[in-house]
Amino acid sequence: MNTVETTKGLAVVTGASTGIGYELAKCAAQDGYDLAIAADEAQIQDAAMKLREFGAKVEAMQVDLSTPDGVRRFAAGISALGRPIDLLMANAGRGLGKGFLDEDVHDAQRVVDTNISGTILLVHDIGNRMRARGQGRILFTGSIAGFVPGTFQAVYNGTKAFINSFSFALREELKDTAITVTCLMPGATDTEFFERADMLDTPVGQAKKDDPAFVARIGYDAMMAGEGDVVSGWKNKLISAAANVTPAEMLARQHRKMAEPGSAKN
Repeated sequence: MNTVETTKGLAVVTGASTGIGYELAKCAAQDGYDLAIAADEAQIQDAAMKLREFGAKVEAMQVDLSTPDGVRRFAAGISALGRPIDLLMANAGRGLGKGFLDEDVHDAQRVVDTNISGTILLVHDIGNRMRARGQGRILFTGSIAGFVPGTFQAVYNGTKAFINSFSFALREELKDTAITVTCLMPGATDTEFFERADMLDTPVGQAKKDDPAFVARIGYDAMMAGEGDVVSGWKNKLISAAANVTPAEMLARQHRKMAEPGSAKN
């Protein structure tokens, strides 16, 4: 077990119960940071127990960050710690497969509320705390999905296009401050995402995926280095580069082949 004797400060991580979010929190704990973590499921308490093994003090909240009240509750819980925030890793996200008109519109709205609305509310709150203090690092979990029209993932890909764009804009706005903004843009990662999005019957749902620990480490190191963005893995770098020069109609057609419900059987 790797432990640390001193801590550097406080790191806030959302969507930290499993997957990339948990691994980002683990990176911070191993690096000597205490943690304030959140997720909308009870597993966040199990994650907190495991993260404490690295010597970190961990405050965990089960809270729905797709709602303004949930964001306010988490922000208030962070304030109650009475500590400045050094790192914010805005990772909470939700996916949804199938054709848009076949989805429950409330499920689709929750994807938007989690991936976009809750994210910008929390970043606005903590970003202002960082600006008042004069320092801080922010990491967004975007996605290479944001470069591609997401046939049968239309809402999800659209939200990631927003996050990718938003992070670049915020970075430019803060370029003359001591606050850095980084966007991690992974591809398909071996997490519970595809099961939760009901996409296990698709080629992308059944394909070999990247290790979330590998993805998180790339994003964490990029944030600590103050980089603007990082795409994890050489294959994803090729996909993102190709997306920049491929017509949107063709990208949408290619995405259908990966995400159309039931297409993994063909």
